[in-house]
Amino acid sequence: MFIVRWILGRIILLLNFVFAPKKRQRPPEQQDVIDQQTQSLALYQYAACPFCVKVRREMRRQNLNINLVDAKQESNKALLTAEGGKLQVPCLRIEQDGQTQWLYESKAITSYLNERFV
Repeated sequence: MFIVRWILGRIILLLNFVFAPKKRQRPPEQQDVIDQQTQSLALYQYAACPFCVKVRREMRRQNLNINLVDAKQESNKALLTAEGGKLQVPCLRIEQDGQTQWLYESKAITSYLNERFV
């Protein structure tokens, strides 16, 4: 089963590389403001997870520079479980007004990004 998942993961990564969406073009001033806003965001993810790829594609499509955190590393895994409440990816960590919110599910994350940055 591990080999099948590994192969499927590599196929997903290859297809994502070949068919990467085009980045949204903004005026430099507007992009600087958005880059500043995205500094408070972090996406906990696995590289070959299809749902994580879906979120990363939306991030690329919108030209968002969100910090990517590998949830397979033990320290990141522990933080995600302790603060977020569960070990599930993708998970968007949102720091706003001194509070931290953890947003799970790829559909909810892409909806949040579309509402906030489009």
